[in-house]
Formats: sequence, structure tokens, C-alpha cells
Amino acid sequence: MNDWPQGPSDDNRGPRYGHGSAGAQPEGARVMRQVRRPQAPPGQRGHGEPSAPPYGNGVPQQPAYVDGQGHDGRGGGYDSGYSSGQVYGNRPGGPGGPYGTGTRPPRPAPNWGRRIKWGVLTLAAVLLVTSVSTYFWADSKLHRDVDLSKVIDRPAAGDGTNYLIVGSDSRAGMSAEEKKKLHTGSAEGQRTDSMMILHVGGNGDTLISLPRDSNVTIPQFKGSESGKIRGPLGQNKLNAAYAIDGPTLLVRTVEYNTGLHIDHYVEIGFAGFAKIVDAVGGVEIDIDKGFKDKYSGADFKAGKQTLNGEQALAFVRTRHAFAASDLQRTKNQQKFLSALAHQVATPSTVMNPFTFYPTMGAGLDSLTVDKDMSLWDLASMFWAMKGVSGGDGTSLNMPISGSVGGNLVWDKAKVKTLVDELNNDQKVTVTGN
Repeated sequence: MNDWPQGPSDDNRGPRYGHGSAGAQPEGARVMRQVRRPQAPPGQRGHGEPSAPPYGNGVPQQPAYVDGQGHDGRGGGYDSGYSSGQVYGNRPGGPGGPYGTGTRPPRPAPNWGRRIKWGVLTLAAVLLVTSVSTYFWADSKLHRDVDLSKVIDRPAAGDGTNYLIVGSDSRAGMSAEEKKKLHTGSAEGQRTDSMMILHVGGNGDTLISLPRDSNVTIPQFKGSESGKIRGPLGQNKLNAAYAIDGPTLLVRTVEYNTGLHIDHYVEIGFAGFAKIVDAVGGVEIDIDKGFKDKYSGADFKAGKQTLNGEQALAFVRTRHAFAASDLQRTKNQQKFLSALAHQVATPSTVMNPFTFYPTMGAGLDSLTVDKDMSLWDLASMFWAMKGVSGGDGTSLNMPISGSVGGNLVWDKAKVKTLVDELNNDQKVTVTGN
């Protein structure tokens, strides 16, 4: 006896054409699937016990789903997918579909060449934007207040570039507490505390200190404010020129007494100098011999040490502690400024934005330069000073032959040789005091 009922034939369906049939007539070409029991082998149909199930002892034969065409999914032809467990059909990609059976499409290998190219382009764009922004920010902070076109009767320019670097005793913007801390005093007006000529050329850079007590002639000049011709004012100390009519008369006096053309002017005051040193994290310097000075606040022992802004200012200003007061002070100034330039130009400062920007900001805020000074000129000056401190250049005091009335007299013959070598951008052979 057959335990699996035969599905009703099409002839016995009557008016029931199946759910979803919208027509009044039977769907002749579409036959509903039926469930039927597989036929037993011929020798066992209707006799005694049935033969052993094909799936093993104790496991009944499972029904197969067939369509009206007699296709059961185990042979060829139509396969509904039920017999293979794929109820919703094959995944695309393999047999029967574009994704394969039970597998995902392989991921494409990463295009590292393209990634690296875009990474480099992005980095280059960021660096370009940062560099341009930094340049315009820095350029806007420069105080271009000195007009060298007002200097009259100038000597011809030679080879290389000459900077006149001035440290003034300006106390502008300093509070009473800051003046006390930095031992600057409260003197009115403004004077030059240090003066140097830096020559940048192809045969080594040269840094020459001009003692402020140098005996020079203050020549005829054009007033920076009035525009009228004044002078000459005769013999006086070099720093008197600045006190009389500021930077332009100082440049005029240096050019008149040396015959050397000054291309650029750079000035820094007390407070600005201290701020630069503090911004860079202090400057290491090796002091040959300890000294004290109650006027500048200096109190140093011999040996290597790192000076902060207050200590650095005391170091470069001290003169009462030395027998040859002005000459020794200029040597200390050269030594420290070269060390400062070296510190500013180190990778630890330049590559660290938390040090670089405060240092640059403090420096640019503190500098007064001529109207033609560019950031490239300023960078060239610092690199040259760094080179001098590293032994790639020469540093000396202006050659002195004696003194008159307490003022230092320059050695005219040596000064002429020195100026000729600088104008011709030759290696300097002259030595100073």
C-alpha cells in the first residue's frame, strides 16, 4: 500500500485552479508541484515488507518535490533548489549565477602605487600651503621702518652683502618690573649698545664688531625727520651718531669712516633679545672665565652652561667687569650671537613647530629692519652667523691702533685692507684686537 498520497490530478481539481489564479479557465501549461513517494523496486511492490530505505536503516525515504513535468531535481532538467538546500536559489557568480555557490567574490589587491602617489601629493600640498602661510605671516611681522634711501653720499656697493647689526638699549614697551629684572635702568632715549658688520660672501662670512666708543667723524647728513642737510658734527663716539639722528645717521657714519657700503640694517632691543633667547629654550655657551657685574646683573662661573633671556642680556651687556671693557664686551657679544644663531638654526628648533613659531614670532616682533629687507635676506644673515660660530667664517674686532680722550682709534691701514678684501669678496687676512 502506498503511504504517500498522490496529489490530485488536474482532472479532479474542479473549479479550484489554485490561489493566485485570476483566470476562469485552468492553467493548462502550468502544473502545480506534487509530492509523491518514490517507487519501490519492481520486485518488492505490493509484497510483504518493503525493501531497506536507501538512506540507511531507521531513516525513512524523504519525499522529493517534482513538478508537473516529472522533474524531481535529482536528475537533469529543472531543479527547484529544494533538494540541494538552496531555498532561495544559487548565489550569483558561480554555476547558475555571477557570484558563485556559497563564496564571495575575491577582493582586488590594493593599488599601493596609487596610494603612495596620492599620499605624496597630499603631503606636498599641505607643506606648500603651510610654507606659503608661514611666509606671509612672518613677512607681515617685520618692522621695515628704516629708509636707507635717505642716506647721502654712499660708497659704491662691492661684492657680497653687508649687514649692519645693532643692539640698542631701547626700553620701549618694558614695564618697571621688566626693567628691574633685566637690569636695564630707566634712561630716556635710545642708544646703540652693540654694533657689528656681517659680510656674507663666497669666500667665507666675516663678522666685525665696532666698539661703541670708537672715535669717528660724524659727517654731513640728511635729517631723517626734517629732510634738511646737517653737519658735519666732527669727532665723536660712534654710538653718538645713533643718539643724534637714529639708524640712518649711524649707517651714514659707518659708511663714511670705512668706505664699506651697507646693504641692510637690522636692530634689536633689550626686551626682544631676551624673549628670543627664552623662546628658543636658552642658549648653551662656554664661558672661559667667570665674572660678576652689579650693573648688568652678571654672575657667571667658567664652563659650559645654558643661559636664559635674563642671563644672556647680562652676558652681552657687561663691560665693567673687564679691564679692556668695550673690546671684551664686543667679543662676548660676537660669541653669544653666533651661538644664538646656531641654536635657532638647529633641527630641534626648525622642525618643532612648538619651538619654531614662538621663536620666529619673538624675533620678528623684536626686529627693526630696512625697507628693502626680505625674509630671504634675514635667513641668509642668520645662516651666515651660524657658519661663523661653526668655524666656517671669521670674527674679529675692528683693528685698533690706540685711543684719544678715552675713545678707541681705528688702525687706518688695517681698516683699508679689510674693506678692500670685503669689497672684492676675498678671504679676510686682517686680524683685529
